[in-house]
Amino acid sequence: MMHVLITGADGFIGKNLRVALGEHAAFSVLPITRASSDAELAAAVAQADAVVHLAGVNRPQDPAEFATGNADFTARLCALLTQDGRALPVAFASSVQAVRDNAYGTSKRAAEAHLTAYADATGAAVALYRLANVFGKWSRPNYNSAVATFCHNIARGLPIRIDDPAAALQLVYIDDVVAEVVRFLQAPGQGARQWDAGPVYTTTVGELARQIEAFNEVRNSLLSERVGTGLVRALYATYVSFLPPEAFSYGVPKHGDARGVFVEMLKTPDCGQFSFFTAHPGITRGGHYHHSKTEKFLVINGRARYRFRHLLTDEMFAVESDGDTPLVVDTIPGWVHDITNIGDDTLVVMLWANEIFDRQKPDTVASTLA
Repeated sequence: MMHVLITGADGFIGKNLRVALGEHAAFSVLPITRASSDAELAAAVAQADAVVHLAGVNRPQDPAEFATGNADFTARLCALLTQDGRALPVAFASSVQAVRDNAYGTSKRAAEAHLTAYADATGAAVALYRLANVFGKWSRPNYNSAVATFCHNIARGLPIRIDDPAAALQLVYIDDVVAEVVRFLQAPGQGARQWDAGPVYTTTVGELARQIEAFNEVRNSLLSERVGTGLVRALYATYVSFLPPEAFSYGVPKHGDARGVFVEMLKTPDCGQFSFFTAHPGITRGGHYHHSKTEKFLVINGRARYRFRHLLTDEMFAVESDGDTPLVVDTIPGWVHDITNIGDDTLVVMLWANEIFDRQKPDTVASTLA
């Protein structure tokens, strides 16, 4: 088992990394936080097989803390590692700001220099990650990034402040950073070099705010954003992670009549919508056809008979299904169709349609199957 010393273990990246390493039987964590003493740090170095150096200062009250919290602490850590004599591999969370001549960038560059000297002297592997703005779950609003602040505020109906909507942002997702650090720990190599953690996403402050506000609006419109890949997927996961427990659930409209109820759950920009409906025993729903719209039905509870009639040939077809045997039934353009509850319980049917219902162009024409 590899014992991994993590400085800054109770910070944003540290919390996520600790959980990720805990999912691997090959790792155990030696956490070091601001509350840890010099003796505890030295003891952890003696037990460690690798180090992930996340501790640092990025928003101090006194700019002098940049040097003490970033450069000087790294120098002390390198001295302990050199004294240990085992050339432990080190992954370091530096910053893209390290190329800039401000107090923060200078302190990060100095920390990199200490680690590079340690690698040169011992042959240890050192990964220098010049991270962009890291975002994701468990980040701190008004501290870690604009993403955290916007997600926190928008999820709670609080205002956000935007000084320059066109200001560019470079973002990297926490899961990608953690995955890269784990890869380094598994195969560190030798020597000091800059390692990439990414992908790095580029957006603007205004676009970031628009996207997060769109996530929030889904609960009103039911129209989901395209949340399956890339930056939007990562931003959506982050936004949802900021929802307070009382907002974990939300209601949706329900339309009911003597036949049963119809409930729309989710709509998508280009992949249709998801709904469910019910029918009381003996009730028939449908009795129409579509020219282009297609649907998929799945009985969740009860028993159903689907009937079809070809518009031109009057060919008939029927199929039955129930909640115990999952069976997806497609509706076919040009075929009249209906569904009847032939059981004794309330029929519950999940429904997917390939397009969002448009009252102006419903593509739904009433017809009979008799």
